[in-house]
Amino acid sequence: MSEPLSLGLLPEGLRDVLPPQAEAEARLLRDLLDHLRAHGYERVGTPLIEFEASLTSGFGAARAADLFRLTDPISQRPLAVRSDITGQIARVAATRMAHFARPLRLSYAGPVLRIKGSQLRADRQFSQAGAELIGTDSAAAVAEVAGLAIKGLLDLGLEAVGVDFVLPDLIGRVGIALGMTQAEIAAAAEALDAKDIATVAALPHATVFSALLKAAGEVPSAKALLAATEGMPAIVGDRMGTLAELVAVLPVDPRLSLTVDPGETRGFGYQTWIGFSLFAKGIRGEVGRGGAYVIRRPDGSEEPAVGFSLYLDGLVEAGRGVEVRRRIMVPYGANSDVGTWLRAEGWATVAALEAGDIQAQAKDQRCTHYWDGKTIQPV
Repeated sequence: MSEPLSLGLLPEGLRDVLPPQAEAEARLLRDLLDHLRAHGYERVGTPLIEFEASLTSGFGAARAADLFRLTDPISQRPLAVRSDITGQIARVAATRMAHFARPLRLSYAGPVLRIKGSQLRADRQFSQAGAELIGTDSAAAVAEVAGLAIKGLLDLGLEAVGVDFVLPDLIGRVGIALGMTQAEIAAAAEALDAKDIATVAALPHATVFSALLKAAGEVPSAKALLAATEGMPAIVGDRMGTLAELVAVLPVDPRLSLTVDPGETRGFGYQTWIGFSLFAKGIRGEVGRGGAYVIRRPDGSEEPAVGFSLYLDGLVEAGRGVEVRRRIMVPYGANSDVGTWLRAEGWATVAALEAGDIQAQAKDQRCTHYWDGKTIQPV
């Protein structure tokens, strides 16, 4: 017979968020959504649970094995908890907002739940927020979306933000240009993802693929190295030129570093010609990711899009958004005008519910100050 669970025990990877972190997360979310709204991105809300078939088909289709599933007691159809919101936004754009003019700018925020965490983070529940620009995936569109993500992170006061660009379809395009078989292209992609120098050196057209491996780094130096490599297909120069133009219009800030890994494809399965990962100093793993992709409409047609997602939990864990607000105890029976005046002055007021030692009550309620009837006093 199993032991009864403690009421305070939560499943692995799930946790309660207490003050002041819960308020910090809400503040970060509000600031990010205000930032996106100021640039014309309108907020869309989607359900936490959908029919499983909706989440496992179409754009960004989730694998059934990755979803928490249950049965709808009304329809008796299988349901699933979303593990990502981007696919839901694509569904909304392709159905309920199909008649809206393009490009369509949408923002979103909400919790997502995953079967398991990663090696860097054991959490299975995340707060995801982001933006999608639907109807185009031009360099200008990517620059707008990446710029919004970068500016949103920099405005949080982060010490350093890094953006690493990838070109997900480049290896395949290079392989085709070089006349390689699909098996050879797949082997090249695997070796480049693994950063396996010896295997890359043994590939057909090793000079080209070795250059792609060595080019990982700052965009100007990567572009120059690839341009100087003998036998490099023209598609590489075209893509690197577009990337250089894109990077040139991104925010200029000493805290920002921009890099490219032209041989990387891992983890960008649904992106088309460009993707990017976002990193911040002092935060484990990625704080976000984005790129260009394709939305498949119900009639089978497609439209391009580009977007990004940020995961706020890591930012909160690093102390971002935490604001120590002045908190003051107001004695029992005090005139309501006192509280109104204090709140107007920026205080968070806590009203005593019974007479007593106001200083002791303030300490118990984690206040920094108390009102003694005439003046503000420190605890």
